[in-house]
Amino acid sequence: MELRHLKYFIAVAEELHFTRAAERLHIGQPPLSHAIQMLEADVGAQLFERSKRWVRLTEAGKLFLQDARHILALSEQASENARRAQRGETGELRIGFTFSTPFTPLFAAIINSYRQQYPDVKLTLREMATNKQLEALSQHHLDVGFIRPPEGGELARGVSSPLRFRKLREDPLVAVLPSTHVLAKKKKVPMKDLAQEPFIMYPPSAGTGIYPHILRLCHAAGFAPKIAQEANDASTIIGLVAAGFGVSILPGSFYTIHFDGICYRPIADAEATTSLLLAQRKGEMSPLVDAFVKLAGGLV
Repeated sequence: MELRHLKYFIAVAEELHFTRAAERLHIGQPPLSHAIQMLEADVGAQLFERSKRWVRLTEAGKLFLQDARHILALSEQASENARRAQRGETGELRIGFTFSTPFTPLFAAIINSYRQQYPDVKLTLREMATNKQLEALSQHHLDVGFIRPPEGGELARGVSSPLRFRKLREDPLVAVLPSTHVLAKKKKVPMKDLAQEPFIMYPPSAGTGIYPHILRLCHAAGFAPKIAQEANDASTIIGLVAAGFGVSILPGSFYTIHFDGICYRPIADAEATTSLLLAQRKGEMSPLVDAFVKLAGGLV
């Protein structure tokens, strides 16, 4: 049974006249009559009663007309769904983001704009540390990820990696200090001034990109940080600073977290910045991902 035969049948059923149906379909009457005969043979039932003056649907034809219309509607819907998927307008997009990403206005702008332009795409958002996102991307558990530069600069530059990285923005690193700390009086804090301070940091196992970066900054300033406390959550780190456990260094996007008893001061060293990157798999043909990356790039 061919879809075109269903279209022919519906035209004849609606016109109840082979000549008018043939004109409507822009085909000759003999091919139309032959197609209806083939359809009736495929179905195994007579669909029309015919005379020289009239054409009528049989009872079987009346029932078949309902199903034929339904089948054609499903066929058209399936084609439209495929076309929309090809344009990246439908499906599911799995997005990873680091703990600091939601505090970046750009993230909210990208997500809101994407949801408005592609309302039928299901967005699945997952908060994950950078290294866990890289693993999830490689294993096809994520489609795109908002990450900080991972340990070692190679991946961030896309060298020897199955992933591609696009820089979205650069954020300063800031010292998180008790508001009563002597360094809080400075407009900017040099890394070397933190050499004797107890640090509150993410644990190495958290897989954040910021952890190795802080170690590199400390070593470049001539010291190894004295880690007094570890915490997996930035708000916990900030709370511990407020409680007097030590100091910390975080991306400047955390400025928006206000805690009594703490202050933020930019790090004076030139290398004290961190990028927000958008990661995706190399060489993957995905209209969903392409549309998201294009939109994100247009908002940078």
